[in-house]
Amino acid sequence: MEPRSKLSQRLLPGGSEPDPRFTLANERTFLAWIRTSLALMAGGIAVEAFTADVFMPEIRKVLAIALLLLGMLLSASACVRWLNVERAMRRQAPLPLPLLVPVLSFGGALVTAVLVVFVALRSL
Repeated sequence: MEPRSKLSQRLLPGGSEPDPRFTLANERTFLAWIRTSLALMAGGIAVEAFTADVFMPEIRKVLAIALLLLGMLLSASACVRWLNVERAMRRQAPLPLPLLVPVLSFGGALVTAVLVVFVALRSL
């Protein structure tokens, strides 16, 4: 077996190589988080670009920034999550809890709450 690159040795020190299927599953999960972050960022851009006649400027800006920040945080967290899971698998340790889930859930709930309040007040 070929030795790992210096970067791999630095990022993934010690332990043993996990089954490639688990490493590839971890990578697919990472890519799913990245797709979600891209969707959030696209939503933030869409809110800012296409909803000028729907939302007041302040609400539009808050929603767009919230979606963009969620996307950015999710993207960065996905990399950290992938690395932590990979390290845990190499050490045969329990997998870390995903910080991404509550952040995404609460962030999505916050954006949705703003939208619900806006829709409720707009119809009055």
